[in-house]
Amino acid sequence: MSFNENILPLLERATKALEVISNSKSKNKLIVTKANGYLWDADRFQLIPIDNINAINLSLLKGIDHTKKILLENTVQFSEGYSANNVLLWGARGMGKSSIIKSVHKEICNKNTDKRLILIEIYRDDINSLPKLISDLQQINHQFIIFCDDLSFDNNETSYKSLKTVLDGGIMERSKNILFYATSNRRHLMPRSMIENESSTSISPSESAEEKISLSDRFGLWLGFYQCSQDDYLKIVKSYSEELKLKITIEELNKLAIEWSVTRGSRSGRVAWQFIQDLAGKLKIKI
Repeated sequence: MSFNENILPLLERATKALEVISNSKSKNKLIVTKANGYLWDADRFQLIPIDNINAINLSLLKGIDHTKKILLENTVQFSEGYSANNVLLWGARGMGKSSIIKSVHKEICNKNTDKRLILIEIYRDDINSLPKLISDLQQINHQFIIFCDDLSFDNNETSYKSLKTVLDGGIMERSKNILFYATSNRRHLMPRSMIENESSTSISPSESAEEKISLSDRFGLWLGFYQCSQDDYLKIVKSYSEELKLKITIEELNKLAIEWSVTRGSRSGRVAWQFIQDLAGKLKIKI
């Protein structure tokens, strides 16, 4: 028996298996339960319900009042069925970019509204499946925010091109019941070196760089997050302490919080929360 005769049946079986998988995915219908939060399973083309979203009260996010106001207004508009913008939240690590999205969603869901606002998290590696997800969500009579945390693209990646089409709507009319919120440490979602390399090797450098940068332009709102001052850091710590009713003087609280930030080498909302978790454990307070 020749090599071809041995390998041909295996190839036929593999082809049939792939067809079965493809057909099963295409027949899947998205199921939305009573949950207001979901994870997108791109492999199975399914929504995984999250009954308890990891979100804190919006009032606990300190030092970003102007940003909270803008994002809340944009999201309320959308939840009520009016036009709103896709949002890119970019900037310093640990300053509440993803927290504010979940907190704004929680704030709106806690109020009685005619339409449900549903938050769907999609992983960066699954961005290519967005067109399928959006196509199916358009058929469901709810408002959806698709949320991607820590979105960025590296050298040789091309999926950012499909994201540009999705954000603008492409040949399809832009979805009236879907918004896209993303967080990133990078303002243009890709490293500066990637943009500069394209500029230096391209026949038309400025056009090549603009093509890369144009992805972030698809977001109607850019919200920047910056490293917080010591005063803002201590305000965040104080708000957490009061919320949890920790029995400690403000002087001692500030002293310990500053020591904690020095050992971490940074000040941010995330560092403040990690300090509070440690302090609550030492004081035998369950969070």
